Amino acid sequence: MARVRYGARTGAEIAAARTAGSRLPDIWSTGVVAVWESDPDAIAAVLPPPLKPSARPLVRVNISKVDLPGYPLGAGSFAVAAAHDGVEGWYPLVMPMTHERALIGGREVFGEPKKLGEVTVEREGLVVRAALARHGIEFVEVRGAVSGPLPLPEPTRKTDFYFKFLPAVDGSGDGSGFDAGPVLVHCVRNEKVRKLERISGDVVLRESMYDPVADLPVRELVGITVGEKTTDQKGTVVERIDAQALLPYIHQRYDDPQQILDGPPPGSA
Repeated sequence: MARVRYGARTGAEIAAARTAGSRLPDIWSTGVVAVWESDPDAIAAVLPPPLKPSARPLVRVNISKVDLPGYPLGAGSFAVAAAHDGVEGWYPLVMPMTHERALIGGREVFGEPKKLGEVTVEREGLVVRAALARHGIEFVEVRGAVSGPLPLPEPTRKTDFYFKFLPAVDGSGDGSGFDAGPVLVHCVRNEKVRKLERISGDVVLRESMYDPVADLPVRELVGITVGEKTTDQKGTVVERIDAQALLPYIHQRYDDPQQILDGPPPGSA
């Protein structure tokens, strides 16, 4: 009988897949990063406990293009500065990805708020434009011109905070709305930069009911850069979270929060 491809994989095949995943070469991306000071009350409002605002009310958008062989990827992150248990980091609100593969791994393994979207990174001479779009709405646009090179930073370690959870099958679960207790993940990234340039430009936030980043306005632009970098990442569950405290924030993960209560579509069984 020909092999049934939905059938069980052998132990050797599983081990080979794990080994291949642990030996990935450095993957370099070209990306635009913009950082600005925003409304401190707005930043505090989007942080689920136990995350707390950092001393400075910063927002960061990262818009990147990764030229994977045969699999070009666009990746974005819109995050606010946050702190947890003495660790300073970033809490992403939305992470548009152009391919399902990048989306699934991040959401299911780390709890990243990834969604399918459109990612643009363009450069013509000194003119640079980068954008994030979903549902036909370009909700973030960064534009400007390269004004000069910047010194390369030393390799750095950065932390992102994610909440990993599964909505309850019956909509109620143990009464919390989750099938199991949600957890807080610290995702640590080691970043190396091989090229970095300063951009003189601006950030445009457009209204979107699906991605309401316009609620975090640009009060003072800290800086915009374009560069080439590579990162690795490792996630750790650091704390189990009170489900009732997280429940008011889970709409951040979905375009339509009601969909998690709808159950399976007719005829899907």
